[in-house]
Amino acid sequence: MNPLKIGISGVRGVVGETFTPHLAVQFTEAFATYAGRGDIYVCDDARPSGGMVRGAVIAGLLGAGCSPVDLDICPVPALQFAVSKSQAAGGIAVSAGHNPEDWNALKFIRSDGIYLNANQSDELLDTYHSGEFDKAAWNEIKPLKRQTDAARNHIKAILASVDIQQIRKAKFSVAVDACNGACSKPAAELLDALGCKTAAINDEPGESFPHDPEPNGANMRQLRALSRAVSCDAGFMLDTAGERLGIVTDAGESLPEDYTLAICVAAQLELKPGTVVTNLSTSRMIDDLARERHSRVMRTPIGQAYVAEAALKHRAVVAGEGSGGVILPHVHYANDGLAAIAFILGHLARRKTRLSKIVAALPQYVTVKKNIPLDYTEIFKAVHHARRAAETEIKKAALDLSDGIKIDWRDSWLHIRPSNTEAMVRLIAEARDGERANELIALGEELIGR
Repeated sequence: MNPLKIGISGVRGVVGETFTPHLAVQFTEAFATYAGRGDIYVCDDARPSGGMVRGAVIAGLLGAGCSPVDLDICPVPALQFAVSKSQAAGGIAVSAGHNPEDWNALKFIRSDGIYLNANQSDELLDTYHSGEFDKAAWNEIKPLKRQTDAARNHIKAILASVDIQQIRKAKFSVAVDACNGACSKPAAELLDALGCKTAAINDEPGESFPHDPEPNGANMRQLRALSRAVSCDAGFMLDTAGERLGIVTDAGESLPEDYTLAICVAAQLELKPGTVVTNLSTSRMIDDLARERHSRVMRTPIGQAYVAEAALKHRAVVAGEGSGGVILPHVHYANDGLAAIAFILGHLARRKTRLSKIVAALPQYVTVKKNIPLDYTEIFKAVHHARRAAETEIKKAALDLSDGIKIDWRDSWLHIRPSNTEAMVRLIAEARDGERANELIALGEELIGR
């Protein structure tokens, strides 16, 4: 049986195994007790189990005396934007984002539209384990509210952040793959408003996933073929939540996930230098780009909550993660794939250039990633083994132990950490050449005792 993952990214698991309606109700009751009675926004990302889980969440909120605001199928960033612009007590996104179709999750959002941070997640978990939840009497149950304009309001805010006329004049041809998720219709609406000629695939929310929704090279094969077939200026793949963005260039090349943030950092620092926030596993491209623009980079543990909170605290001009998540603070403090699409098109229109040329100008590194599935009970044992081995055996390198083990050499780095979302240890290595990067992955396997 697949394990239940509980942590900074919420609670997630395989539906019908560890992730059940009963579990969803209990965690919802815990969140309602933690957040206090008030409006709680709810959405799902169009997974087959979304309606069932959303129904359980709404029942839990009603039973705890909250007022659920049902956004139906809606991108998670749109829910976060709606919460941040309201007096709501928080939000619950029913979305496993980049996970396969049989997974689902609850993501807990506080009143400012940002995910619960580590301390708040621990407090929520304490409430859950206590089993003592608020309960509404029969005459205290609030009516269910429905809101249909959250995605539309989100798009309006994105459009207000770019030069629409400049983008329209460029007459971009764009391919998009929304993986039949929550961005299927909003992506088309956004691109239409920007005057793009759009070729869309997998844009039927609720239909089966055509591939896993993580926007990596393997999952962008369809998008790459479509982009080449119709000679697009850019291709964009969104995960089902709309939080992560993958890119195909005008040359028909699918980019590694790190490039999404790197392109946005280069564009933003060209407009306005300032602080950039990213996580420990993101490419050194970010540091090089910031150095060119006399800007600083702050690194956090992995997880949108860490990055968003640091971006807010330090007034970052741009933030995000190497997984394809981009935070544009001038819109809001959330990973937002639709906002990133508009921002990138705005950059191309302003520079009057092609995406492939933007990519060619970025610093060049080779990043290699390897996921090692392990039984849930073995993951932390493996990471602990790697930590002890690194501390005693690795010389002439800096160690960062704030999230797993990051070993930093002058010209390369290796990061070993437990996944926040799946039962595996993630190994990520980066170097100037592929041989060195693969050597570091082999070292990582050795350090965890494999």
